[in-house]
Amino acid sequence: MSNPAPPAVVKAADLLEEATRTQVACAPVRGLLDSGDLEAAYAVQQLNVRRGLDAGRRIVGRKIGLTSPAVQRQLGVDQPDFGALFADMAVPDGGEVPGGRLLQPKVEAEVALVLGRDLPHRECTIVDVLRAVDFALPALEIVDSRIAGWDISLVDTVADNASCGLYVLGATPVPLTAVDLRAVTMTMTRNGGTASEGTGAACLGSPLNAAVWLASALAERGDPLRAGDLVLTGALGPMAPAAPGDVFEAHILDLGSVRVGFAPEGDQQ
Repeated sequence: MSNPAPPAVVKAADLLEEATRTQVACAPVRGLLDSGDLEAAYAVQQLNVRRGLDAGRRIVGRKIGLTSPAVQRQLGVDQPDFGALFADMAVPDGGEVPGGRLLQPKVEAEVALVLGRDLPHRECTIVDVLRAVDFALPALEIVDSRIAGWDISLVDTVADNASCGLYVLGATPVPLTAVDLRAVTMTMTRNGGTASEGTGAACLGSPLNAAVWLASALAERGDPLRAGDLVLTGALGPMAPAAPGDVFEAHILDLGSVRVGFAPEGDQQ
């Protein structure tokens, strides 16, 4: 039987779980944990992931966060982070996010990868990833924070499942032989106006580099990526805040487009 989690980890997990349940944001949890203790933050994340699994939720993959060098500098870190993606976080392409589903959503455009092979090696290489990826898709990640006012440190966002909210995937798979992920350009619009622009190179030099990092990090933890897993590789450009009634659409060169709306004000879940 595994050892019980330390009280501080349980307290932080309880606060984040309650914020999710009540849809009332909580104070930062970094005060409960050592401000530099990433392992404690991941323990909080894992505790709430396990609670989700116990409640019948299904993990379908992982997301990578903090892939932008500028954001890394802002938070004083030199590596990305990751969180778990559940099946019930998926929103259909062209669908609508119900009012009251999220606390303080922001939208970013990403490249999604779907694996056809396991990635079990602790020292994963780009060749391993190239062989393992079945296809790529355009994606929108709708990030959300259970921490009031997005007042987050690295410890806060890791504990909060890397600020996962929801995600939207395009529906036309593209093999890696048909696209240069480093060179892709992205434009994301909000209500028809440009909200964000970027390139594949903005994501750790390439979304494939982000996938290599994730595969190695998860294998090191004994929980490797598996065939069938979805990987959201990280933002290609700045995130944009979402308000009721907004419609976002991302166009990614050679991958296609993906779209999502947010229910108008007063249209609650």
